[in-house]
Amino acid sequence: MSSQKGSGSRARAQKFQNATAFKNDKYGASPQVKKANAKVHDGVCQRCKEILEWKVKYNKYKSLTQPRKCVKCLQKTVTDAYYVMCRSCALQLQLCAKCGKSEEVVIPLDKKEEVMEEEEPKGNRRRKKGDAHEPDEEDDLDDFGELDSDCESEETEK
Repeated sequence: MSSQKGSGSRARAQKFQNATAFKNDKYGASPQVKKANAKVHDGVCQRCKEILEWKVKYNKYKSLTQPRKCVKCLQKTVTDAYYVMCRSCALQLQLCAKCGKSEEVVIPLDKKEEVMEEEEPKGNRRRKKGDAHEPDEEDDLDDFGELDSDCESEETEK
C-alpha cells in the first residue's frame, strides 16, 4: 500500500518516475480529443479551470452528448461538460459555472463573446452567392488584353 492506515503522509519518496510525459494525442488525435484540446474553459474559477485542463491533458474529459439541466433556471441549457449552470445564469449571477461558488472568474463569458464577434468579420472572406458573379475591374479585361483589340482591327481592314 502507498500509506499506512490512519497516516495521511507517505514515509518515503516516489519509487519510480516516468521518463516521458503523457500525451493525449500520441497515436493521432481522435475528433473528440481534438475538440477537447481546442476547448476554451470560460466562465469558471481558477480551481475549476485547472481541474478541466487536467481532465483534457490526461484523456479524462468526456464531452456532453445532450444538454444538461441548469441548477438555477432548471432549463436544459447547459452545453459544456462538467458545468452545472448555463452561460446566461452564470453571467447574470457572477458565479463559477462549474462549482457555483462566487469566486473570481478567470475568463469571463462575455469577454469570449466579444472576441468571437471581432474575429468573425476578418475570418469570413468567402463570397456570398449573390456576390460570386459580380465582375471585378480586372475581370473586365480579356485574358489577352490588347491582343483581342488588334485582331478586331485586322478583321475590319479586310
